[in-house]
Formats: sequence, C-alpha cells, structure tokens
Amino acid sequence: MVPIQWEIKKFSELTASELYELLRLRVDVFVVEQACPYPELDGKDLNLETLHVAIRLADGNLAAYLRILAPGVSYPGVSIGRVVTAKTFRGRGLSHDLIEKAMELARDNWPGIPIQIGAQEYLKRFYQSHGFETISKIYIEDGIPHIDMVRKQG
Repeated sequence: MVPIQWEIKKFSELTASELYELLRLRVDVFVVEQACPYPELDGKDLNLETLHVAIRLADGNLAAYLRILAPGVSYPGVSIGRVVTAKTFRGRGLSHDLIEKAMELARDNWPGIPIQIGAQEYLKRFYQSHGFETISKIYIEDGIPHIDMVRKQG
C-alpha cells in the first residue's frame, strides 16, 4: 500500500495552487481524456458546505479527488461527484479509498441522509460494491451513459 495523505477542505480553504491542480485534474480526465465538453465550472464548488477531498501521495502529487455536496445542492440528499483518479495512479485502489472516505465524511456531516450520485454507467459495479443501488434507467448526460444510484446511511 502506498502511503497517502488526505486533504479535506472547503472552497475558502483551498490555496490558488490547490484549486488549479484539482480543476486541472478534473478537466484532464472528464473533458480531455473522455472527450466530453461540458460545463466543468458549475458553481457547486463554491457552496459553503461543499467538501473537496483529495488524496496526495507522500511526494505531494495529487492522485485522486472528489467533492461532496450538501443536501439540496444537486439532489435531495448528499451527493458525491467529480470522482477522479489521475491516469498515472489508477489501478492502486485509490478510488475505493476515496469513496470510503467520502461516505465517512457524509455520515459525519449529514448523518442519516442518503447519498445520491449520478454515475457513469460503466462504473455501476464499482458503486454497487460500496452499497449503492440503482434507482434510474440509463440516461445520456453530456454524451455519456449515466445512472442514478443511492446509498442509505444507517
């Protein structure tokens, strides 16, 4: 297991360099790699309750990231989104670590409120392995098949 460092910050706590780095990772993967032009800057990063969760390796490199949105920002419940792992760090289980940390943070900050996601359809099994259940049919968002999924918090 590679030693990792967690960074959990609200927007106002991010430095300009950290913000640039996480936005660059999101654009590199979601816009460039997936060839999907969409409005990456949607204003939800600025919400006072949004949590930006990053995994850095011991050398300081940003390896993976996601954001957690408060209830009512995207869905009635808590939402996890922009889940991304840098290409050079894939296959190390970092996404699993990231989702587990996100569920822990959601439980701590919004206890008992379900977590809802709009997942890329090909990741259905990944999210099911973390207790998410499909609640919609496949739909196309920004040219990519998606499904809505939810996980109840106990």
